[in-house]
Amino acid sequence: MSYTLTFSIILFIFGACIGSFLNVCIFRIPEKKSIVFPGSFCPICKKSIPFYCNIPILSYLFLQGRCKHCKAPISIRYPLIEILTGIFPVLLFFKFGLTPSLFFWFCFICVLIVISLIDFDHQIIPDIISIPGIFIFASSPFFIPEMSFAAVLTGILTGGGILYTIAFLYFKLKNTEGMGGGDIKLLAMIGAATGIKGVLFTILTGSFLGSAAGLFAIIFIKGSNSQLKIPFGPYLSSGAILYIFFGEGLIQWYFQTMTGY
Repeated sequence: MSYTLTFSIILFIFGACIGSFLNVCIFRIPEKKSIVFPGSFCPICKKSIPFYCNIPILSYLFLQGRCKHCKAPISIRYPLIEILTGIFPVLLFFKFGLTPSLFFWFCFICVLIVISLIDFDHQIIPDIISIPGIFIFASSPFFIPEMSFAAVLTGILTGGGILYTIAFLYFKLKNTEGMGGGDIKLLAMIGAATGIKGVLFTILTGSFLGSAAGLFAIIFIKGSNSQLKIPFGPYLSSGAILYIFFGEGLIQWYFQTMTGY
């Protein structure tokens, strides 16, 4: 077995284990519960889940998607998040190699996954995640060669400032809130990690993805309900993740196409 394949398998297993912890965070943080104590338990019967029934992905298959004790169905989302979180470090390894960038971006993506699912479920982005995240990911110059502390500062100010301005103008025009403060803090966090280029790419890509999802929901889910609320956090997060893997290449392609150079 080659070194690359072996290390990819190790990274996938590691990522899936982290994904299991992310499931805990997604469930407990909005409820303001500890993510450490108590241990994993069934939300229906409240009984503790033994360690051998808490193996990422495999336990779901062995238990056929049901609680060992009460046989209540377990959401398919749990193993899907574990699989997704297992895939990301492998993709990062192929893009960045075994470098500090891999560690930094994996931590960043894990936070974005938690934020996205919480926002999707509850339409909130908890300050307890986004505000510390701004300071934590402001360490990007130590891990990302092209980042500097000047880029971090401009990224934070641009990210937070753009959405704050949009939210302020929308409120003045409509006299109602159109964008929550959580989105503003999230984009400031993204700016801390990616700089101004990442912020602009994230806004454009996230807006496109969010608009497409909103249009789909209006047509196929809610009919003509103009009050349908679409959480923006998952689409900003998706835009930031796309920037990590494809942003620089797409930006270069765009300018080469537009300028001919």
